[in-house]
Amino acid sequence: MATPKDPRPCSIADALSLVGEKYALLIVREVLMGNGRFDRLVRNIGAPRDVLSARLRRLVDAGVLTKHTYSERPLRHEYRPTDAGLDLEPALLMLMAWGDRHLHPTDPPMSLEHTCGHELIPTVTCTTCGHEVAHEDLTPHPQSPGWTLSGPLPA
Repeated sequence: MATPKDPRPCSIADALSLVGEKYALLIVREVLMGNGRFDRLVRNIGAPRDVLSARLRRLVDAGVLTKHTYSERPLRHEYRPTDAGLDLEPALLMLMAWGDRHLHPTDPPMSLEHTCGHELIPTVTCTTCGHEVAHEDLTPHPQSPGWTLSGPLPA
């Protein structure tokens, strides 16, 4: 049973504990674009080298990225996405769309072209009915024992 001081059990919070650190999603962004070598990551993200190394190690340890040797002399590695890393792409696409809409409405920094030849504007759709999801279409159902929509049940 939850106590009043325990936070709501939440997959968003758990995901953010891994990829919510500064630079983590930017690393995944770069790796998904094919820029998995350390020098490119440093250049494209602007993270200090020691911080970047720590984030890369954490993402590899968590199974989001894999590390591959591309040079023995000198020893050099590149990072590639795992299935878990690829599964972050829709979240990145939605964050990008949000940023374009709310932070860069007249001058988005990048566009993505879909294989159909048009600019990608990502949406969330229901896999069962195929309809686009809107906030008013959702009904949350807490699954964690001791929790309701408004918070923990009284002890």
